[in-house]
Amino acid sequence: MYAQAAAKIELPTHLPHQGSSLAFDGTTVQPASFFPAGSEIYAQGEKAGALYQVEFGAVRIYRLLADGRRQISAFHLAGETFGFEADATHHFFAEAINATGVRVFRTPSGMDISRQLLPLALKGLTRAQEHLLVLGRQNAIERVAAFLIEMSERQGGLRQVELPMSRVDIGDYLGLTIETVSRVFTRLKEKGVIRLSGLRSVEIVKRDTLLAMGE
Repeated sequence: MYAQAAAKIELPTHLPHQGSSLAFDGTTVQPASFFPAGSEIYAQGEKAGALYQVEFGAVRIYRLLADGRRQISAFHLAGETFGFEADATHHFFAEAINATGVRVFRTPSGMDISRQLLPLALKGLTRAQEHLLVLGRQNAIERVAAFLIEMSERQGGLRQVELPMSRVDIGDYLGLTIETVSRVFTRLKEKGVIRLSGLRSVEIVKRDTLLAMGE
């Protein structure tokens, strides 16, 4: 079944715009690999050494806590890069949220690409800092509002925002229960701030109001 699904998906012949920063000399670019929904791309503790770019679909980055709970640290959408590590080991799991195509970039041993990697590292650091600021907010509405604005901006500021992740995923990203996430979505809908086109699609009706909630 998965093979049939993969065969129906046409992989792009050119990298998305964000991928241009990875096309430095000497890098080996592997053909895009297809990962069914829920499949593991790499595991915590595995050897690192490659960068990954989402061709289509979406990826969640997470770690399992000592008590068995899952903490999602990042989502990556089409065109975005992940897998950057400060050492030779992956410190998180990477998993396909839905049917996802991922392209792998490998660099020969001894090749210095630090200058090319710096923008990627800084972008990842900025997003991590912004995520910490969101988690530091006490109000669940503020967290969800900030998340929706973030997803909108990462999709070009669109009014109609696609959410490939589930409500459980959003909760594990924002440090909230699925019940709380669902209640906040319902409350925002009742206030006319958003419209719910489906479980994975949200229309932002009052962007300024949502921005004020997420600040």
